[in-house]
Amino acid sequence: MAGRAVGSRQSAVGSRQSAVRSRQAPATSHQAAVGSLDRLIHERLRLGIVSALAVNERLTFNDLKRLLETTDGNLSVHARKLEDAEYIVVEKSFAGRVPRTEYRLTAAGKRALEKYLAHMEALIKAVRD
Repeated sequence: MAGRAVGSRQSAVGSRQSAVRSRQAPATSHQAAVGSLDRLIHERLRLGIVSALAVNERLTFNDLKRLLETTDGNLSVHARKLEDAEYIVVEKSFAGRVPRTEYRLTAAGKRALEKYLAHMEALIKAVRD
């Protein structure tokens, strides 16, 4: 008797799981496309850094901080991730005794941004069609 009760509970659980799965939307090509975005650039602040550097040959740390309205720590962390990926180059120097940090977009960073933008444009077009 106990075996039957367990079996009927298992089939009830299986039925509920099937019902939940049937209510879930099937994965679409849009979802797959979104999942393949460059996650490194897709983050808001990193996208801002790369975009700002795409239209400016170089920007200082303070220029980026002001432009993106962020904190020193937040900008440093996100710039480091882009630097590690070789999307940007960091040049540190001194203007007199004042440290100066400048950022430039690399060729790899420019290609990554162009690919990201093309991907986003394709997603937008697919949704509108």
